[in-house]
Amino acid sequence: MGDGADLVVIGLGYVGLPLVAEATRAGLRVHGLDLDRAKVEALNAGRSHVDDLSDADIRRIVAAGFHASDDPACLDGAGTVVICVPTPLDASGGPDLAAVEAAGTVVAAHLGPGMLVVLESTTYPGTTEDVLRPLLERDGLRAGVDFHLAYSPERIDPGNARYGLRNTPKVVGGVTPACTDAAATFYSKIVDTVVRVRGTREAEMAKLLENTYRHINIALMNEMAVFCDELDIDLWDVIEAASTKPFGFQAFYPGPGVGGHCIPIDPNYLSYKVRTLGYPFRFVELAQEINVRMPAYVVTRIQRLLNDRERAVKGSDILLLGVTYKPNIADERESPAVPLARKLLSLGARLRYHDPHVPIWRVDGVDLTCEPDLLAAVGAADLVVLVQPHDTYDLDAIVGRAKLIFDTRGRTSGAHVHRL
Repeated sequence: MGDGADLVVIGLGYVGLPLVAEATRAGLRVHGLDLDRAKVEALNAGRSHVDDLSDADIRRIVAAGFHASDDPACLDGAGTVVICVPTPLDASGGPDLAAVEAAGTVVAAHLGPGMLVVLESTTYPGTTEDVLRPLLERDGLRAGVDFHLAYSPERIDPGNARYGLRNTPKVVGGVTPACTDAAATFYSKIVDTVVRVRGTREAEMAKLLENTYRHINIALMNEMAVFCDELDIDLWDVIEAASTKPFGFQAFYPGPGVGGHCIPIDPNYLSYKVRTLGYPFRFVELAQEINVRMPAYVVTRIQRLLNDRERAVKGSDILLLGVTYKPNIADERESPAVPLARKLLSLGARLRYHDPHVPIWRVDGVDLTCEPDLLAAVGAADLVVLVQPHDTYDLDAIVGRAKLIFDTRGRTSGAHVHRL
C-alpha cells in the first residue's frame, strides 16, 4: 500500500528520473512507478540507466527515501502524481498514446480528493483534457473541483551541463486557474522559475513549438548543405560569418540527420493535429522529408569521395566515429548513425565504429563491437566518418592519422578532410 508520498513519478526514464532526483533534493518524499521490473530493481539497488545521473546520484536519492516500484499501490495517498511515460509514433506516423492512457487508468484507480495530476509526456494539444481527463473523471471526481489536473512540458536536455531541471524555466497550464496554481505551487519547490500559461493546450503547444522551431531550422541548414556543396560554397564558413550579426540571426548547423527523443518525433504530433483540421502542415512535413533523407545524402557524398580515389564503397573499410544521437552521452534513440550504417552495409562496406559511450552497437539485429584502439582503427580505415564529435576525441590526432575524413559536423580541417 502507498504511504502518502509527496510525489509519485510514473515512468522512470530520461524525464522521470531527473524529476525524482530534484524533488528528493528539495526534501520531498518521492516514489516512482515503472512497469519495467528490471529497471525498478536496478534503481532500488543504486544503479542508474540515464546519462545525467550517476550510480552515486541514485544511491543518494535512495538513501533520502526514494523507492521505485512496479506496484500501483504506491499511488495511494500521494499528494502529486507526475506522468512521464513515452509517447512514440505508431506505425502510421501518428501519436501512440497507449502509455499515457494506461497511466491515466492506473492513476484513476488510486485518485484521491485534492491530488494534483500532471502530464509531462510530449503530445499534441488537447491530450490532457480530451484523453487524460475523461479517464481520471470516470468515477465521478471532477478536475478542478475534486482534484487538480495540469500539463507541464518536459525540457530535459541529456548531457547539458549548464541547464538542468532546476534552472530551466518550467511551463505549467491547468484545466482551471486553480489547477494552474496547484501545479505552479508544486513545481516552485523544485525549479527556480515557473511560467504560467492560459491552459493545458497552450502548455502542450509550447513544447511542440520549441522542437518544431529547431526541426525546421535544422532542415534549412541541411538543405543549404546540399546546394552549397553543389556551388562549392563552405557552408560552415557562411554560418560563422552570419553569426557575427548581433541581432536577427541564430546559428543552426547541418548534420547527418536528426535524432533523440524530441526532434524526429515531436513535430509529427503537431503535424498530426493540424491534419485533423483538414489540411497539411507543410513546413513540418517538408522539414521531416529533408532531415530524414540526410543519412542517404551523406552516403552519396561518401560514394563520391571514394570514387574520386578510384575506390568503391563495396570492400572499403569505413569507420564511423560517434553513433549516439548527440555528443557526450550514451543515448542512441533515433540516432542517424543507424540508417547511415544500414545504407553503407547494403552497399558492401566493411563497416566498423568507435564510440566511447557505446561498447556494443546493434544495427538491424547485428551486434557490432566498438573498436578497441581508436587511432589504430582510424589509420586502418579507407574513410573515417565523423558522426558525433564527442569531447573525448582528440580531433587533431584523428586528422593526423586518417587517410580520408568526411566530417558531418564541421569540426575538423585539413587537406584530406571534407566537410558536409
